[in-house]
Amino acid sequence: MQRRILIIDDHDDLATSLEEVFTHVGHQVRVVERRADALAIENIEDFDIVITDLDVPSAAVAENCDGPVCLPKMPEVPLAEHIKAFKICGSNFRRDEFDEEELKNIVATILDYKIKFIDKVDYVQDLHENIEFELPSAISLMSIVLDYLMKRVEKLGVINPEQSNLFVALDEAFVNAVKHGNKYDAQKLVRITAEVSKKEARFTIEDEGEGFDVNNIPDPLDPQNLFKTSGRGVLFIYNIMDEVKYNDRGNRLTMVKKKADPVS
Repeated sequence: MQRRILIIDDHDDLATSLEEVFTHVGHQVRVVERRADALAIENIEDFDIVITDLDVPSAAVAENCDGPVCLPKMPEVPLAEHIKAFKICGSNFRRDEFDEEELKNIVATILDYKIKFIDKVDYVQDLHENIEFELPSAISLMSIVLDYLMKRVEKLGVINPEQSNLFVALDEAFVNAVKHGNKYDAQKLVRITAEVSKKEARFTIEDEGEGFDVNNIPDPLDPQNLFKTSGRGVLFIYNIMDEVKYNDRGNRLTMVKKKADPVS
């Protein structure tokens, strides 16, 4: 099926390569260079996928982008700090019959190009990146996002993959959002935000489910719950991450992993 894809890229880091590959397989691609150009597009919600890769100017003021325009939130930027805002938004991919395999291949292609040609170690070492994904509930999509985020935090030196259980914590959070939050309903979205710098990685995972009270989860350490799986994933998250916080509704989880101390 032909899909409409919008790419907003101010330095042509991804635009030319992705336009070529997606056009070659029959998709309709539009490229703009500035956030303002994207905001000026009428009926932007008609695009199946919106890909954003933008520099955030120094001393920029925090800006939220609510509503149908699925552009990344622009964080407040300290002076002399290089921040990139990268987002893949597939919230409108649902307007036709959902094809998980098709969307998975599109997302995998985008991230593969970014990993291979953009996210070089020497480039990302001093980078502060705001990464966002807004995607339908599907475990296969979460696996691709998880793999990409692990590569990002590893390149910035936040974690040593051989000594960190960050993968476990993120996997638990993503699966919980799809399985327990959205009940595998592809008509509901999972929103993932990662703010990654050389000092820490901050993750927010939000689903569109009813939420829950984390205090009501059975204690998996209680002998009476020894053979129950309920609550073990949340326990893993608390043990692995440096900071963990749920919102009042219980459908948004914020986790922080600080840079690992060097092993002496």
